Amino acid sequence: MALKDYSDEFKADAVALYESTPGATYKSIAADLGINRATLREWVLRDRERRGVTAAPARPASPPAAVASADPDERVRRLEARVAELEASERKLATERDILRKAAKYFVGETNW
Repeated sequence: MALKDYSDEFKADAVALYESTPGATYKSIAADLGINRATLREWVLRDRERRGVTAAPARPASPPAAVASADPDERVRRLEARVAELEASERKLATERDILRKAAKYFVGETNW
C-alpha cells in the first residue's frame, strides 16, 4: 500500500475536527475524512505533545436528555447542555465543510483536461 502525503493544513484541520467534536472517536472522524484511524491518532498525539498536553480528558458520548422536568433549574441546565452540544456539532460541520472546500479546490487544480 502506498503512503499518502497529507498537507500540514489538512492534518491540522483533521486534529481540530477531532478535538472539537464531543464524543468523537478516532475511527469515526477518520472514516469521515477517508483516512486511517492510526494515522489520525498519530496526528492528534503529535499535536498534543507539541502543545504540552499529556492526556485528553475523557469524552463520553452523552445521549440527548429529555427536556421535560419538574425543576426549572434542572430544565435550564439540560437546555444549556443541549445548546453546547448543538454548538459543538455546528463547529464540526463547519470544519468538515471547510475541509471539503479545500479538497475540492485542490482536485480542481489537479485536473488536467
